[in-house]
Amino acid sequence: MAAVVALGLGVPALVGGGTPAAGSAPAAAPATPGTDSPEAGFARDMATHHQQAIDMSFIVRDRTQDQAVRTLAFDIINTQANQRGMLMGFLDQWGLTQASSAKPMAWMGHSYEPHDGALMPGMATNTDLEKLRSLNGRDAEVYYLQLMINHHKGGADMAQAYVDAAKNDAEKRLAKGMVDAQRSEILLMTDMLAERGAQPAAS
Repeated sequence: MAAVVALGLGVPALVGGGTPAAGSAPAAAPATPGTDSPEAGFARDMATHHQQAIDMSFIVRDRTQDQAVRTLAFDIINTQANQRGMLMGFLDQWGLTQASSAKPMAWMGHSYEPHDGALMPGMATNTDLEKLRSLNGRDAEVYYLQLMINHHKGGADMAQAYVDAAKNDAEKRLAKGMVDAQRSEILLMTDMLAERGAQPAAS
């Protein structure tokens, strides 16, 4: 379902159209990003980061009947699946592979060491995911919200790092939207935890 939604949304054009004014030289087309560029690295890494958020949201959807949490999970599934499709679309337009031998976040000079399935800051470990699958009801809701807050913090930080280094306007706009949306959702999820008598976990 996520893949269908992502494909249906399409990918924004990388270069705006339009006719140059009379007597003016046509604007030069932007260079196609290389496989080691921040553009390609961000697209690959954020697609991976988003996929885990989608996976966690599917897990909690089946572990609780709470409508607020299920609605949040549904929104994250759809939003991040759509954005993931855009990121993969950028790579396809640039003629680049969806995977690379580069370490995660190498494009931003990050030295994070992957462990237990957590490839980037904010990502849940395999142990975290197994625990989430073992919980039900309020316990699942609280643990999901705690995991997702940290996940969003890591994702927003990575998106902001790309915004600061971006050379591609379309991808920069997408990343800026991620920063704004995920920081807003962090506030929402913090309130949802408080309603359940809990607080965000240490990041």
